[in-house]
Amino acid sequence: MQTKFSEDVIPLSELKVNPGKVVNHVKDTHRPVLVTSRGRGVAVVQGLDDYENNKEELEFVKAIAQGLMEIREGETTDISAVKKQLGL
Repeated sequence: MQTKFSEDVIPLSELKVNPGKVVNHVKDTHRPVLVTSRGRGVAVVQGLDDYENNKEELEFVKAIAQGLMEIREGETTDISAVKKQLGL
């Protein structure tokens, strides 16, 4: 998801004047829009599906990192113990 600064950075005044256009843009392009005020970034507008997907991916990556850290620290569980816990 590459940001196109000519299309994906808008002033707050543009969002106020035409919010529907901005929402349609993020839905169609699947790229977030950076909203600026006085030349500084103040908010991001992102499609709901894209936001939820990004959040799920982040949680998945965090879980993998946690698991790798536990392996590195020797905090593992034998498969037979897992099966017993699950009643298998």
